[in-house]
Amino acid sequence: MSDITRDLIFPTPIFHGKIWGGRKLETEFGYEIPDGPIGECWAISAHPNGDCVVAGGAWDGKHLSELWDEHRELFGDVEGDRFPLLVKIIDAKDNLSVQVHPDDAYAAEHENGSLGKRECWYVLAVDPGTKIVIGQRAHDRAELAAMIEEGRWEDMLNLVPCRAGDFFPIEPGTVHAIQGGTLILETQQSSDVTYRVYDYDRVGDDGKPRDLHIQQSLDVVDYGMEAPASGEVTAPEVDGMTELMECPNFVVDRVRVSGEKNVEQPWPFMCVSVIEGSGTVCAAEAGVEHEIARGTHFLAPAGCGTLTFAGDMTLVTSRLP
Repeated sequence: MSDITRDLIFPTPIFHGKIWGGRKLETEFGYEIPDGPIGECWAISAHPNGDCVVAGGAWDGKHLSELWDEHRELFGDVEGDRFPLLVKIIDAKDNLSVQVHPDDAYAAEHENGSLGKRECWYVLAVDPGTKIVIGQRAHDRAELAAMIEEGRWEDMLNLVPCRAGDFFPIEPGTVHAIQGGTLILETQQSSDVTYRVYDYDRVGDDGKPRDLHIQQSLDVVDYGMEAPASGEVTAPEVDGMTELMECPNFVVDRVRVSGEKNVEQPWPFMCVSVIEGSGTVCAAEAGVEHEIARGTHFLAPAGCGTLTFAGDMTLVTSRLP
C-alpha cells in the first residue's frame, strides 16, 4: 500500500527580475516567466524572499517553509530554524555585479541572524569564449581597498575560462561574478545576503546606481584564498554518479541516467534537479510514477525509499552532509 505522504514533493518555481537577466528560463526550460529581464529561478526554496508552494500531492498548496515548520518528519527531524538549502537557475544575459558573500558568523551578527552564503555553480550553458570571475589578487585589506578606490579591476580580478559542464565551488569570502552569456544551476545555503564590490557603474530601475557594500566586502574577503584555474570536473564517475562537492553545508552530486537507475535516499531529504533529458521517477514507498524533464525540480523526503529513474537524463542532487 502506498504512503502518499512519503511521495516526492514538487515546489513551484519563483522567478526574480534582474537588470542583468534574460529570457532563457522561458526559451530553454519552458517556464512561464514574467515580462522583462528575469535572472533567477528559485526552484527549491523556503527563504522569505521566495518561499515555494508545493504543486500536487498530499501537500498541495503548502509553502515549503510550512512543511519545514509543521512536518519536520519529512526532513528526517533535522534541527534548524529554517530549511537550509536553496536551489536556483541563474540566467545571466549581462554581467552580474562583482560580489562577495559572508560566512555564518558574520551574517548572523550583521544581517539580522541570516545564514551565511556558501554556494556552488554547475554551468549548464555558456557562450563561446565567456569567462567567469572567481578570486581576487589583493594580499590584504589595504591593498584591496586601494584597488577598489582606484578602479583597478583588471589588476584585481581573477578570470577563469568557463565551459558547459564546469563546476565551481564558491566559498564565503570569495570575490566572484557570473559573466553575461552564462546559464548555471546554483546550490547554496538559504541566504540572500550579497555584498557588491563593483557594478560596472550601472543604474537600477530608479535611475540611480545600485548600492555597493565596500566596507562589508573588505571585512569578509578571504585574502588567503587560492583562486582556481579551471572548473573542469576531475572527480571520478562511478556507476553514473560523480561527487561534485562536499562541504559543511551540503553535498552535491551529478547523476547520469541511461535506461533505468536506482538511487538510494537514506538522507533526511534530497533536492533533485533535472538538467538534461527526460523520463520518469518513482519513490519506492509511495509507488507513484512522475514524469520529469529538463527544468523539473523536486524534494525526496525522509523515508521515501529508493528512487527509480527511467529514461535518458542528467540530474544534480544536493543534500545535507
